[in-house]
Amino acid sequence: MTQLSVNVNKVATIRNARGGNTPNVLQVALDCEKYGAQGITVHPRPDQRHIRFTDVEDLSKSVSTEFNIEGYPSSDFITMVLKHKPAQVTLVPDGPDVLTSNAGWNTVEHHSYLKSIINEFKDAGIRTSIFIDANNEMIEHASLTNTDRIELYTEDYAQGYPLDKEKAIAPYISAAETALKYDLGINAGHDLNLDNLKYFASHIPNLLEVSIGHALISDALYYGLENTIALYLRELRF
Repeated sequence: MTQLSVNVNKVATIRNARGGNTPNVLQVALDCEKYGAQGITVHPRPDQRHIRFTDVEDLSKSVSTEFNIEGYPSSDFITMVLKHKPAQVTLVPDGPDVLTSNAGWNTVEHHSYLKSIINEFKDAGIRTSIFIDANNEMIEHASLTNTDRIELYTEDYAQGYPLDKEKAIAPYISAAETALKYDLGINAGHDLNLDNLKYFASHIPNLLEVSIGHALISDALYYGLENTIALYLRELRF
């Protein structure tokens, strides 16, 4: 079964809107685990507009499932990851001014840069993943960086799904097959939700993990957190 990692950034966004500690990011993360999520994801940014560096520290001490830190590998980010040693680090090519992730890495252009950083994380015993488009050339070159996994950027799939789901999934199936050819583990994330998740997960071979935040936390406003986690887990069982 594909693992569900809950991105709790949106919880931190709500908290930061009023100051204080409501909602409590750590408690929500622990509740997600209690309700069946197999991982917790955070994406701290330099301006700490949602996840704060103190959140990363608190979560790293308390999360008992897989802890995944994603972000752009600035020197500060690298230092933070090496300090807290999550189970997984996901490298995302977002600059500090980007609102949300909107593209994967160019693994041809940034090959040496990525390989150096990945080797540093792997030497520390941290599993690595590269955020990447459904582009076979970029996946092939990702394999040369020594990464353990890729995370397929799924916004194009999510946008295309209501129009033609077979057309929308096709490049991702091809990308997954390429990843398997090079022995890369496959994660996925961005705009996956209760409408499109099962179709995606059931068509992508060896999909190990999905990271879902915005849609899941939004659904929890209607269904409650415990029920929402159960609904997402149900979509990953087939």
